[in-house]
Amino acid sequence: MQKMESRGVELPSLWEKALKLIGPEKGVVHLATAAVLNAVWDLWAKQEGKPVWKLLVDMDPRTLVSCIDFRYITDVLTEEDALEILQKGQVGKKEREKQMLAQGYPAYTTSCAWLGYSDDTLKQLCAQALKDGWTRFKVKVGADLQDDMRRCQIIRDMIGPEKTLSLFLQMMDANQRWDVPEAVEWMSKLAKFKPLWIEEPTSPDDILGHATISKALVPLGIGIATGEQCHNRVIFKQLLQAKALQFLQIDSCRLGSVNENLSVLLMAKKFEIPVCPHAGGVGLCELVQHLIIFDYISVSASLENRVCEYVDHLHEHFKYPVMIQRASYMPPKDPGYSTEMKEESVKKHQYPDGEVWKKLLPAQEN
Repeated sequence: MQKMESRGVELPSLWEKALKLIGPEKGVVHLATAAVLNAVWDLWAKQEGKPVWKLLVDMDPRTLVSCIDFRYITDVLTEEDALEILQKGQVGKKEREKQMLAQGYPAYTTSCAWLGYSDDTLKQLCAQALKDGWTRFKVKVGADLQDDMRRCQIIRDMIGPEKTLSLFLQMMDANQRWDVPEAVEWMSKLAKFKPLWIEEPTSPDDILGHATISKALVPLGIGIATGEQCHNRVIFKQLLQAKALQFLQIDSCRLGSVNENLSVLLMAKKFEIPVCPHAGGVGLCELVQHLIIFDYISVSASLENRVCEYVDHLHEHFKYPVMIQRASYMPPKDPGYSTEMKEESVKKHQYPDGEVWKKLLPAQEN
């Protein structure tokens, strides 16, 4: 870093000050890192003529380990640990790859039960999803308890009473709405609907709070799911150490690209915690499918209690959108990371001259 001199005292440059405030392990830096390095992985896979998941699956374990930064996590995962996990994952790998190509990775839908939907809309969307073969549904909760109970009852009545990944199930997502005691009290009342998990019940930074909620709700059969807002591998390490989650939700863009996600996948395997990725925003489904398919083939070797989120909108902007068959992600076959957007979509949404912004900006000024 360049230094500035002031009255004989060496001062950090403005850039160094800004970086110190953000922190090298904080979210903004990791988001930027993901943006750059995910693009590198996309180019690498295209150069090899493979989708990213296949590039990872075919990679030698030692090469995979060389892609990981083990700083701050060696008390949980060393290079030797990672290599051992990946070497064990070689056993049966070809059979699991064939299984993925034939059957795909199981998914659940978040598109039916957003807060604010009327009961009629909820019923209509749920009925259509069932008709399309979906058996796993996530319900948004946390704004009003009585409203939650009514909506959860509607969905539970429609999808059936079973609570198993092979049949019909229901997950709940509070999107960080509650304090710790409130989360325990609220979910104790929603337990009768047999949710597999409650997602983000409190602040994503509150590791011990999640541990407290977990301790209270696991005896009720409700797991804790979190991770979409976790901004580095260290937070995931501590969540695992504190037994604060039963379902780990990586995000393909929140962490520092494929590289950091590799470390989290391996830590999850070390703790035998299932990975159930977050995939709600623009392109997240396209990206994270590569990571979770790789995880099954080369790391976890298990589909028990494992499922990947799917949202049915915004795929039309991508040249290689996700393919869903029988409520499962089918492994992409095009080279790259499935991130390439259509030129017309980029042009339309480019700031500030794109068609979308030309309409939005005058409206905001008025």
